[in-house]
Amino acid sequence: MRTIEVKVPNIGDYKDVPVIDVLVKPGEQVDADAPLVTLESDKATLDVPAPAAGTIREVKVKVGDRVSEGSLVVTLEASDGQAKAEAPAAPAQAAPPKPAAAAPAPAPSPAPAAPSAPPAAASPAGAPRTVEVKVPNIGDFKDVPVIEVLVKPGDRVEADAPLATLESEKATLDVPAPAAGTIREVALKAGDKVSEGSLVAILDAVAPAAATTAAAPAPSQPAAAPAAKAAAPPPAPSPAAPPVAPETGAQGQVPHASPSVRKLARELGVNLGRVEGSGPRGRILQDDVQKFVKASLARLESGGGGGGALDLAPWPKVDFTRFGPVERQPLSRIRKLSRTNLARNWVMIPHVTQFDEADITELERFRVELNREHEKQGVKVTLLAFLVKACVAAMRRFPELNASLDGDELVLKRYFHVGFAADTPQGLVVPVLKDADQKGVLQLAKELGELAAKARDGKLSPADVQGGCFSISSLGGIGGTAFTPIINAPEVAILGVSRSAMRPVWDGTQFQPRLMLPLSLSYDHRVIDGALAARITTYLAQLLGDMRRIVL
Repeated sequence: MRTIEVKVPNIGDYKDVPVIDVLVKPGEQVDADAPLVTLESDKATLDVPAPAAGTIREVKVKVGDRVSEGSLVVTLEASDGQAKAEAPAAPAQAAPPKPAAAAPAPAPSPAPAAPSAPPAAASPAGAPRTVEVKVPNIGDFKDVPVIEVLVKPGDRVEADAPLATLESEKATLDVPAPAAGTIREVALKAGDKVSEGSLVAILDAVAPAAATTAAAPAPSQPAAAPAAKAAAPPPAPSPAAPPVAPETGAQGQVPHASPSVRKLARELGVNLGRVEGSGPRGRILQDDVQKFVKASLARLESGGGGGGALDLAPWPKVDFTRFGPVERQPLSRIRKLSRTNLARNWVMIPHVTQFDEADITELERFRVELNREHEKQGVKVTLLAFLVKACVAAMRRFPELNASLDGDELVLKRYFHVGFAADTPQGLVVPVLKDADQKGVLQLAKELGELAAKARDGKLSPADVQGGCFSISSLGGIGGTAFTPIINAPEVAILGVSRSAMRPVWDGTQFQPRLMLPLSLSYDHRVIDGALAARITTYLAQLLGDMRRIVL
């Protein structure tokens, strides 16, 4: 084993860059090229990778620290097979290829502007000129996806304003405007893949601004001075980077967003930990922040805002260490999202829960028989597949069950997407089974198993958790007799299912042992009243008691 000091590689002219995430801890095993810490300049987010596989001996930084090129990040006990080859190259060879993606932070400005420098010098003051903004040097990366386009034709932009956001395997970066001006044409869209030199946009730039930008690449101090006026403000917001961690409610965990989106959120006073991202892998986009602000203002105007509008007492502040030893654990990203969403749903929706029981004695026999018949195909039919089938039938018979409130209107859906709560190590998630009305029990069982596996492995895509009409929360595999599930807005109901049990049931002449399944239907009383809820649970119990009724 050999000790390697992993240091911050070349990050251009940037200094005192904040650490926004520490991804490892002492004693942890890491692979070569695995990210160790995440840094955020004013234009790019980048990971410092491990130069070799091995074990983390010591972590030298924490969230909120500021580092520069050469700062020590961690010490690593490298595996024997890789230490000899890679240890000497740790600061100069292994790390630069990855952070090279961050080089655009200082470099984007020179890259597009350099070809235009001569015309700028010749242009009369104030005369516009056309600049082709291209992807600058991003190291060895090619075919990097565009995850967000921040401008459109006709937009006025300032020098150094972000035009598009790219995301490589190890870094997120913005392509900035080389000068102030007007966007004439945008040459790409979200989802496109680009490399160094790819055309991003065509800009009608103002000559004086272009001349300033053209001077920025000069390495000497005097030449860089004019550009400092435009470049100085972005580093200034950087001190706001450390508060990002408190925003999320858990130190060391940062919302998935580009630097430009974080800057916008800071300017608007938005806690990104409360914003739900609609981009790839849950990334928060500029539109998400704007929609969040609009929705917050609308709630305040309608009197449905936070604790102030509800006249709630402030949350108690308690020093728990006064009473004994404690341990603090950061919430996972899923639990943070669930915390705010569930609190909103519970407070904003008038919940009522209707309880009932279904006799599933015959259904359970049929389920066991199906599994025996299809054992060789590897399909395992669970009770959840039958529950989905029964719920779809109930949604057809009672359209209010497949609806959502939208202001003063009720939106009745003609599609049937059913979500189910999945328990994962990271917390509760709700994958959505699409077009459940068009599938048989065997296909439902297969897709339910696949979605549950993706949820456990943390591989659900945004599309896998969107579009639900109705949800099922089954605790039958754990226990309990009944519970009151919280509605998953904007749905209007959720079915809770507890553990089935054998009970004596009177058949008119004697008691018979029957397998009874507890049902708990929580519903939005603004849409479904008590009588309708009782009819729904009664209908569900009838279907589960005799699935032949589903064809009627």
